[in-house]
Amino acid sequence: MTTTSVRRGDREIGAYIDGRFVPAIDATTVAVAALAAAAVATAGVSVGLALRRRPAIGTVTMGPGSWISLKRTGRPPLRAASAGRPWWAHLLRAHRLVEQR
Repeated sequence: MTTTSVRRGDREIGAYIDGRFVPAIDATTVAVAALAAAAVATAGVSVGLALRRRPAIGTVTMGPGSWISLKRTGRPPLRAASAGRPWWAHLLRAHRLVEQR
C-alpha cells in the first residue's frame, strides 16, 4: 500500500492511497458547522413554539339530532354596525343576508 500526502501550502488537503485520492476531513470545520446548524434549529423551534397560538375552541362534538357542542369556548366579540365589512367581503362583493323591504 502506497500513500502520498497532498498539501496546499502548510495544510494537508488529502492523500493518494493506492492511486485513489482521499480528501482530508477538517474536524474543526465539521464541528463548527454542526454547532451552527444545531443553534439555528434550536432558535427556529423556539420561535415556532413561542408564536404558536392556542386554538380558539377546544373539542367539537356532534350529538343526537345533529346539534354541535363546543367545549372551552366563549362568545365571539360583537362588531359594531359602523365597523364596516371585512376585506374578503369587499373582494368577493359579499353582503349580509338581511331582510330587505
